[in-house]
Amino acid sequence: MKYIIILGDGMSDYPMEKLGGKTPLEAADIPNIDALAKKGRCGLFRTVPDELPPGSEVANMAVLGYDVRKLYQGRGVLEAASMGVKLVPGDLAMRCNLICVSDGKIKNHSAGHISSEEAHELIDNLNAEFADNRMKFHKGVSYRHLFVLNAGRKEVKLTPPHDVPGTPFKDVMPVPEIREAEGTSKLLNDLILRSQEILKDHPVNKKRVAEGKDPANSVWFWSAGYKPEMKTLLELYGKTGAVISAVDLLYGIGIYAGMDVIRVEGATGLYTTNYEGKAKAAVDALRTHDLVYLHVEATDEAGHEGDADLKIRSLEYLDKRAVKYIVEETEKFEEPVAIAVTPDHATPCAVRTHTHDPVPFIIYRPGEESDAVTEYNEKSAAAGSYGLIEGDMFIKALFGIK
Repeated sequence: MKYIIILGDGMSDYPMEKLGGKTPLEAADIPNIDALAKKGRCGLFRTVPDELPPGSEVANMAVLGYDVRKLYQGRGVLEAASMGVKLVPGDLAMRCNLICVSDGKIKNHSAGHISSEEAHELIDNLNAEFADNRMKFHKGVSYRHLFVLNAGRKEVKLTPPHDVPGTPFKDVMPVPEIREAEGTSKLLNDLILRSQEILKDHPVNKKRVAEGKDPANSVWFWSAGYKPEMKTLLELYGKTGAVISAVDLLYGIGIYAGMDVIRVEGATGLYTTNYEGKAKAAVDALRTHDLVYLHVEATDEAGHEGDADLKIRSLEYLDKRAVKYIVEETEKFEEPVAIAVTPDHATPCAVRTHTHDPVPFIIYRPGEESDAVTEYNEKSAAAGSYGLIEGDMFIKALFGIK
């Protein structure tokens, strides 16, 4: 049997008054995903333990069956793997966002979804000012970048910027958790403040302001850690795999998991992403791999924006422009294809950040009996025959491992 996981990042949500008490999943027209729910079995998946942050790095590792309590080292190290940044012992890697600060508050975590071209100019400028034999910024995609500090300590409280829009930035600056991390914390604080002085008058930002766009006028550090020791999916489950996404984080997880990385032209991480191209790439990859992990970011970004209408549109695009094609094409395979649909975590529009809530999932394994669920959403999935699961139960259920 072949396997595909279709993951809509952050697509789970809370009921909304503006939607008549429905969640975006309940309000969206998603007939193809609903049909999978009717053919398969559903449940709720607690992807993130209460003691860990509900980030995509934790949740996606959990979806693949990894013990996140043992392996979690932050988001930066995963993105480093995707970017080809080789970490040596003692390297502390962390995510570095380019954010927009306005009137002393974090306006948004993405600098208005700055383009990669603009962002790379700014990162080059920051390296010219700060990089040395101990630290360096590494260019990523849009607002998502990497900072590596040798001999840094990870025991610093770092607040994800998407968790605190509207908060005075000085209230959520890095804070040391132990005395030995005071030097690392001071360095990160200094870099944030100095970046604001450097970036505010950069030509890229002057042009963005003139065009009515948010400037990328500060760096922001979060999710720091060291290189993790992960077994591959082949070692754990005897499966080969491929990952398709638009964000470095997922590629980094895939690399550590021994999966092939497939990059699709036009994959943006937004609702404008190339759904059709990603769906075709997923079907093609299934011909040569046991498992394909298709990650779509758009629903998460809509949740961070607090935009329920955009989230519904993104869900409907996922359903009609990706899931429909995947279902139709895999039905033509000689070998049966099991299909799972799940978020990694919830990103409710009301709070505009990730939460620990268990997420609804579908697992359709051809030839197996379905349960009574007939549509896909948070409420329906809760009544599914899988009940509430956690740990490696999801991946084992998909693979049919007892």
